[in-house]
Amino acid sequence: MLRGRSGRLLREDFCGTGTVCCEWVRRRRTNRAWGLDLDAEVLDWGRTRNLGGLDTATRARVELRQADVLTPQAPQVDIVLAMNFSYWLLRHRSTILSYFRRVRESLRDDGVLFLDAYGGYDAFRVLSEERRVSDPDGGDFTYVWDQAAYDPISGRLQCDIHFRFDDGSSLERAFSYDWRLWTLPEIRELLAEAGFSRTLVYWQGWDEDDEPDGHFVPVETGEPDAGWIAYLSAEK
Repeated sequence: MLRGRSGRLLREDFCGTGTVCCEWVRRRRTNRAWGLDLDAEVLDWGRTRNLGGLDTATRARVELRQADVLTPQAPQVDIVLAMNFSYWLLRHRSTILSYFRRVRESLRDDGVLFLDAYGGYDAFRVLSEERRVSDPDGGDFTYVWDQAAYDPISGRLQCDIHFRFDDGSSLERAFSYDWRLWTLPEIRELLAEAGFSRTLVYWQGWDEDDEPDGHFVPVETGEPDAGWIAYLSAEK
């Protein structure tokens, strides 16, 4: 427990379908959540599919808003989340610094911002990775992560996700991302400049088969792996 108490009020930035918001209010009856996103169609899908699966009382504690995270109109909260590397859509230093400052203003006095990040030397390469997925409802398929373009001068990274099926059909560019590949030192320096008092980086461990074990612990140094995922907490 970072701040000596349980958080109750959560804001999910770049929330998409609001999945985290819904899970948050399921956890405790005192929890409330606000989700912010610009895409009205995606928000409507989330209201129908995700909020629609909650009972009336639980659903009343979630609000999905079509809003710009740079000008949030939401109450002060205990926790702000920006996950799935979504804040990397803010490709310019001045913009992401402004975002971090706005988040800090949106937090209560002991509030915390949580982020994720990925990197490693493969993150700077143009490459494609395939992974077989077993789907008990619809048959197996191949998931393709495609790092389509990277510019080392601007840091701009363009990625796509494709799905390829055993019948020969495919769903190309089902998801596309146009990001800046922000590094951990850059993110931590920007958070400090925005006024956050302390930032921690959480690194994933490895099991006996040299596979990621899913457990993330705070560290001072990381391993120079080909690829890694980390989480960050930034305390107001």
